[in-house]
Amino acid sequence: MKFKKNLTILSIMVSLAVAPAFANDVTEAKLYYNKGIDFYKIGQYDKSMEAFRKAIDLDPAYIDAYYNLGSILEYLEQDEAALTVFKQIVIRKPSDYEAVYKAANLSTKLGQIDKAKSYLALIPTGSYVNPKAQQLAKSLNTDLQTIKHEQKLLEPPKQPSNNGIYENIASPTGITSDKSGNLYVAGYSDNVIYRITPAGDKVIFLKDNRLNGPIGLVSDNLGNIYVSNYNANNVLKIDKTGFVTIILEYVVKPYGLHISDNTLFVSSQGENSIVRFNLD
Repeated sequence: MKFKKNLTILSIMVSLAVAPAFANDVTEAKLYYNKGIDFYKIGQYDKSMEAFRKAIDLDPAYIDAYYNLGSILEYLEQDEAALTVFKQIVIRKPSDYEAVYKAANLSTKLGQIDKAKSYLALIPTGSYVNPKAQQLAKSLNTDLQTIKHEQKLLEPPKQPSNNGIYENIASPTGITSDKSGNLYVAGYSDNVIYRITPAGDKVIFLKDNRLNGPIGLVSDNLGNIYVSNYNANNVLKIDKTGFVTIILEYVVKPYGLHISDNTLFVSSQGENSIVRFNLD
């Protein structure tokens, strides 16, 4: 079973664009990651997977944790679960060609041939996994060149050049922006708020334990961002430094947000009502 290397150095450099609360989560995620490695070495696979899952919960961008979790599931012949994990890597880091190959191989084992070919088409000719990918393609009675050509024919027409797509955002929901032109997107399944700069760079603006199913986003003139926290039944306020406070509780299934004349309006799906809150 191939594993990603053990990370023994726990001091990390965190981008200034990432909020302090997220930095703490990243450090704790590394602790759980190393626990996962230790449990794996002594054959305690269930505890190892539990530790890797905890690392992922704390840091949804932790590629090595995904890879090791998927590798154990594959070793235990839990192919569908393993494929689900490797898909998450492909979404987050499509240039991880070892993970792309794993997804293709597992799709083949599960009889998902068209999906396997779509993964194989992502592997460039010069990649170190190319020989393995060629062998897998051969087992499908074809080759990589043919697969790439077929997949190219299946691609939808490209959008006009003045349009674009921000990709690899898991379960995006609410969107808002600030005066500097930054775009903020709620990632519902990962409990993350992403920031996309005017240059198109995507960073994690907030990963906090209080985020639980973020859906609606809205910003005010001071640069504060408000979040309808659907699964937690509350509304959060995030200031420009990333500091988080709960400003509204007991709003059942909060969804849409709107600000007008310093008043915050929140739609409550659970109570079929609109909540009005003075921001003064």
